Amino acid sequence: MNIRSRVITTIATAGFARRVSFAPGTLGSLLGLPIYYVMSFFSLPVVFFALMGFIVFASWIAGEAEKALGDKDPGCIVIDEIAGMAVTFFALDFSWTAGIAGFVLFRFFDILKPFPIRYLEKRYSGGFGVVIDDVAAGLMSNLVLRIGLLAAAAIATAPGG
Repeated sequence: MNIRSRVITTIATAGFARRVSFAPGTLGSLLGLPIYYVMSFFSLPVVFFALMGFIVFASWIAGEAEKALGDKDPGCIVIDEIAGMAVTFFALDFSWTAGIAGFVLFRFFDILKPFPIRYLEKRYSGGFGVVIDDVAAGLMSNLVLRIGLLAAAAIATAPGG
């Protein structure tokens, strides 16, 4: 493997996932938690444009890594989970409760792949195909997390709650 391919696969696998045989997607998803924390320090427009740029970058890197590894959407590529986790936490205030709940929700949607996630995974190929299902899982996780946080806040502020 040449130096370019090594750099690409190191980025796509977060430097460690190629060496991990057990649950690389879960470990890659954990990297979304510090990103969530960092996102909380920036304005919504900055986070939005950074996130869009990261999704484009992740799609390119994932596609190049597929070529370098000679495999279609190998489990060792985790940049897609990182992008999905960032989408999960987009425009949410930081809290450890939300972080844990978002992590669990994202893994749930990423593993089970309910409609339309599985459809997107099968419909698209290349780097975009690697990333789009995780972005969709992140969108679903973000929505469910928001509903859960609103429900928890309503219960906490209700009389007798």
